Amino acid sequence: MIHAIIIDDEQPAREYLSLLISRYFSEKLSVDKICASLHEGIEAIYLHKPDLVFLDIEMPGENGLQLFNHFEEVDFSVIFTTAYREYAIEAVKRSAVDYLLKPISPQDLQSAIALYEKKQLKRMTQSALTEILQKLNMSNGTDEKIAFPTMTGFEMVKVDSIVYCEADQNYTNVYTNDGERLVVSRALLKVEEMLLSYPFFRIHKSHLINLKYVKSFSRQDGARVTLDNGVTLSVAFRRVEAFVQILTRRKK
Repeated sequence: MIHAIIIDDEQPAREYLSLLISRYFSEKLSVDKICASLHEGIEAIYLHKPDLVFLDIEMPGENGLQLFNHFEEVDFSVIFTTAYREYAIEAVKRSAVDYLLKPISPQDLQSAIALYEKKQLKRMTQSALTEILQKLNMSNGTDEKIAFPTMTGFEMVKVDSIVYCEADQNYTNVYTNDGERLVVSRALLKVEEMLLSYPFFRIHKSHLINLKYVKSFSRQDGARVTLDNGVTLSVAFRRVEAFVQILTRRKK
């Protein structure tokens, strides 16, 4: 399921787009929040962590393009909605998935969603997949330790003992194979950067897992992965295909 947010100052436009989605695309797309301003949209993105944002560009006193200035890491895709064709060029520069001219037709919306899905499948390049697979084959990382900053200092943790990491606002919970939890005083993005040299994969905005502890994967009721410690976590739609490729190639 693709999780989306709509940001548009015009109530009729918001309601119409939401109606189109519920009528034609309810099986693949869920609107988690409908926002009437840029400020409200920014808060909703932090709260709901959407895969896709439908963003109006021209709003009273603000420009939708300013949205990108509020995020250190833009890990969601954007489809611009606008009544002004000249904004299409700026949309391309911002690497938007697509732009929709108002009034939006069901056919144009279908094309935009199809393009979004296609781009997600290609998001992870072949070189990135190869790099992760190489990390999986490393045999000398068992005893390596990494220093995680905590509220009181630092904690040395064996990399191989880390099962998964979970985002908790500006902190990260690190779970190890002995059932312990360490609260790291860094956001998950920073922890991910610290573990780049090891076989970890970001399955979701909120979770980073050690691929060595993957027990099973299922697409039933949404993509989910179960780890050796029994914990089951959701895999974000945009990361499913890359994750499956890694698991498949690892077994070969």
